[in-house]
Parts: sequence; structure tokens; C-alpha cells
Amino acid sequence: MFALPERQEIVSLQLDAGATVAEAIEASSLARLFPDEDIQQCAAGVWGNPVPRSHLLQDGDRVELYRPLQLDPREARRKLAAEGKRKS
Repeated sequence: MFALPERQEIVSLQLDAGATVAEAIEASSLARLFPDEDIQQCAAGVWGNPVPRSHLLQDGDRVELYRPLQLDPREARRKLAAEGKRKS
């Protein structure tokens, strides 16, 4: 799974037993689907838990790619507070 603010892609794959996160990312063709994104630099995770790309997958695992944050959430709250606003 990879998402941008305006678009997301969820790709279902059938992989051989013992496949790694890296192999799943390669098989997903997300780099082709998002040519303007550096998929290889994104952190990876399984079910919301960061894992190395060498992590062995289990049947039913959901591999996720995490883009770098554009703004630290704490900094965003400070900025809103300085402006006298609250996040809703």
C-alpha cells in the first residue's frame, strides 16, 4: 500500500513462501505507478509496524510504505498554537 494525499494504491500479490518486504515492493510495481516518488527511499512496515526490507512475510501480511513527513506533527501543533488556532 502506498498513498499520496490525492491518490492511493493497494496492490494484492501472491508471493512464494519466504518472500521478503523488498521482494513484495518490487513485485508490486509501485515505482512504476508512482514515477515521481522515490519508493526505494520510503520506510517500510507490516501492519503499521516498521520493519527492515529483509523482513520475511507471513501469509496475509500488509506491506506499507511510509513517505517522509513534510512537517513534524509537534511542529505543526506549535505553529497552529502560535496562530491561535486548533486542529479539528
